[in-house]
Amino acid sequence: MTKKAEFNAEEWSHILEGPPTAGMIVIAAERGGTMRESLQMSKAYADAREADIGPELLEEIVESPPELKPGEYGSAEELNTKGIQHLTDAISILEAKATSDEVDAYRGFVLAVAERAAHAHKTGGFLGFGGHEVSENEQDALDRVAAAMGTTE
Repeated sequence: MTKKAEFNAEEWSHILEGPPTAGMIVIAAERGGTMRESLQMSKAYADAREADIGPELLEEIVESPPELKPGEYGSAEELNTKGIQHLTDAISILEAKATSDEVDAYRGFVLAVAERAAHAHKTGGFLGFGGHEVSENEQDALDRVAAAMGTTE
């Protein structure tokens, strides 16, 4: 069982930045709904805190405030390239120190946060009717996040 203490401060910060970075990649993929998407990301953390979500390491991650460095990404393009690399790096850090179950639980949580952001805002409808719950751009972003996490949805 891996604990937070087994990571240095930089590694732990990198790990904590993963879930909100994944959500931000999805949010940046489509215009509109940013407030709803951000609220859904917060709810993903709250729901995970209430549920028995798995390994103790994931519980420590969920209990820690989500970290995101303001201004780290200057544009949506930079978020896509650096953010995806950030997710890949976070998985590499975990794979080096955590069990496979802990890594899988982290992957699942990161993808859950991204999914919540994607499903928060319908696009293409009129007065709330019709439209798509997840746009093509958001699905593309979800696919890129899943690939960075070393999994497919």
